[in-house]
Amino acid sequence: MKKLYGIGTGPGDPELLTVKAVRLIESADVIFAPNNKGRNMALDSAQPYIKKQKVVLLDFPMGKTTRQTYIEAMDQIDENIKDGQTGVFLTIGDSMIYSTFMNMINAEVHDHIEVECIPGIPAFLAGANSILKNVVEKGERFLLVDDAEKMNLTDVDSVAILKTSKNLEATLDKLEAHQFKYYYIKHVSFDQELVLTKRQDILKEKAYMSLLLARKSKI
Repeated sequence: MKKLYGIGTGPGDPELLTVKAVRLIESADVIFAPNNKGRNMALDSAQPYIKKQKVVLLDFPMGKTTRQTYIEAMDQIDENIKDGQTGVFLTIGDSMIYSTFMNMINAEVHDHIEVECIPGIPAFLAGANSILKNVVEKGERFLLVDDAEKMNLTDVDSVAILKTSKNLEATLDKLEAHQFKYYYIKHVSFDQELVLTKRQDILKEKAYMSLLLARKSKI
C-alpha cells in the first residue's frame, strides 16, 4: 500500500517543524506541495530537511479551485507514489486549518493510499507566543476566521483573523466598534517579522501573510 502524510510545516521558520515532521520529510520518497508560481512557503520551510527526493508541485489556482481540481491533484499524487513508498504533502501551518490538503483528501476516495496527518504550529499561535499574549483564557470564547466580513463578534472575547490584506480598514472598524484591542503581525516567525498596534501604521500594510490578534478590552 502507498502512504501519504499531510505535514503541517508551521508558520515559516524551519526550526518550528516538529521532530516527527522532520523525520518523515527526510525519509519520504516523494515530496508534494501546492504550486505558487514555482515556489511554496511550506516547501521553503522544509527545505533544510529535503534531500534528493522527487519534488512535485500541484496546481490549486487561488479562488478557482473546484472538486475536480482536488481530484486531479490526488490522482497526480497516486501516479507519483509507487506501491510501498511514502509521500508527504507539505502545507503551511496545520493541515486541519483552512486546508488544501483536507479538501483534496475529501474530494475522492483512494482505498489503496493510507493517509496520516502530522500537526503543525498555526501562524496565530506562533504570533501569540511572539507578542506574549494569551489567545484565550479560561471561560472565554475564541473565534478564528479567514474572512473578517463574516465574523460575528457578539459574545466573543478573543479573535484571530488570518489573511488580513482584504478589507483591512473595515476589519479594524469592526474590532474597534466592539472594543477590541488588536495586534497586527506580518511574516510571523521570520527575521522580518513586524508587529504593529497603531491603526494608521496597520492600514499602510498589504501583506498576504499577515494576521490580527484581538482581545476585548476589559477596561
